[in-house]
Amino acid sequence: MSTTPPRSSPQSRPAARSRRGSRQAAVPQRPDGVPYAPVPRRRPRWAMRAATTLSVVVLASAGIGHAVVSSLDAGIVRVDPFKDMKNRPPRGHGMNVLLVGTDGRDKISAQERRRYRLGGQPCHCTDTMMIVHLSADRERASVVSLPRDSYAELPAHVDRNTGKRHGPHPVKLNAAYAEGGPNLTVRVVEGMTRLKIDHYLEVDFTTFMRTVDVLGGVQVCTAEPLKDSYTGLDLSAGTHTLTGGQALQYVRSRHVDGASDFGRMQRQQRFLAALIERATSSRVLLNPMKFRDVTRAVLSSVRADQGFHTEELLDLGRAMRSFSPSSSEFTTVPVEQTAVPVDGLGSTVKWDKAKAEQLFRTLREDRPLAVRKPSPRRDRTVAVEVAPQSIRVQVENGTTTVGLGRRVDTALAGAGFLTTKAPVDSKERGVKRTVVLYDPRWDRSARSLAAALPGAELRAVPGQGPTLRVIAGGDFRQVRKVRVEDPVQGAARVVRGDEVQCG
Repeated sequence: MSTTPPRSSPQSRPAARSRRGSRQAAVPQRPDGVPYAPVPRRRPRWAMRAATTLSVVVLASAGIGHAVVSSLDAGIVRVDPFKDMKNRPPRGHGMNVLLVGTDGRDKISAQERRRYRLGGQPCHCTDTMMIVHLSADRERASVVSLPRDSYAELPAHVDRNTGKRHGPHPVKLNAAYAEGGPNLTVRVVEGMTRLKIDHYLEVDFTTFMRTVDVLGGVQVCTAEPLKDSYTGLDLSAGTHTLTGGQALQYVRSRHVDGASDFGRMQRQQRFLAALIERATSSRVLLNPMKFRDVTRAVLSSVRADQGFHTEELLDLGRAMRSFSPSSSEFTTVPVEQTAVPVDGLGSTVKWDKAKAEQLFRTLREDRPLAVRKPSPRRDRTVAVEVAPQSIRVQVENGTTTVGLGRRVDTALAGAGFLTTKAPVDSKERGVKRTVVLYDPRWDRSARSLAAALPGAELRAVPGQGPTLRVIAGGDFRQVRKVRVEDPVQGAARVVRGDEVQCG
């Protein structure tokens, strides 16, 4: 006798569907009351196709990305910055990367060297040094710039160039690389910060230029013209998309204002924020082929520690995919004095020990450097070194426009400058670009005055004396308000990436 239970009759199905409020009533049952195993519901075909397509895309992208990075990983030049290191700081939370920029230019063409003022022999020293802290949850990056002229004390070591053994002695921070390479550099940085460095990355001029070019350029903005005869940088006020060579000029320039190396570090931070914005907004990290091109450019001349491999690169890539400019924050190690003379070294930078320790403790504890606050109203004033009330100015009209001298004098006086209130006509006529003439002994005052006159040209006149002269040109439009700010203290202020983007 057959034990196969009878199927539900067609007539019973509508009744079952009409009683969906009861779970048991909707399930067919055998005569003995035991329910059949439920019949799986069929998914809509479009949902199956979408899920399948998504899975294939995700797996393919991950596979391509891993294969690309794995193949490039073999080409990284390896160094051992942690060799024989003892008594290192305890490991904190998150990941600390010491990012070192050197002046290597072996792969840059002669034409590019001339165009971007990269002539001469490289010193094989560190041009830039930053600690990049990636939080444990991979949702925040904190970047701390270390002034290259920082006073440092080297431990006993063997000079990598001469093979001679040196005892402990004071140096500027960037000399650690020149004497002992990556290993001595890491030892000194760990000793000064009490941060354990997990990875070491060394990037040269070539890598930097090629990476910017592969991204299609990076946008920066400046409230005032930037001109440096040493690097060839010449940017008008406004927004610019920089190519690799132009970007290198931008981050290397030290002679565009009175802030010297501190101003340069701030520009480097602004550029890094813009670079992050460019990489994330253009979805480069989500495009396996574009990611390959960028990675190839980055790794073309990079040197890294033995432990920085494919997984670390992918980990950074995954973290960056969810990044936005507000996910990054930038600062410079707090400084107490900027010009401390040391015999045999010249002028050095002395850190503020208490504030620096607080900064690095925050990184060890994996906490944000900046407390998120409601965005204040945007400050439209320009930071200068010298208060306008102490700058004496004689205004001259260099055009044929009647009343221009009086208008410029009144505007400068309204911004706080000590004008003569007696503008005159200049001997120079038909002046197109406003000029600030100054005695080199009052160069800081001249830069402060020029900041209030967008696009003005600075022209040194030895022996002119303390009174600055302004020859108003046809380009004059307005006088900008200025505020006094110590460039060193400004560099130490913590800012998020979205606070340094072009407005």
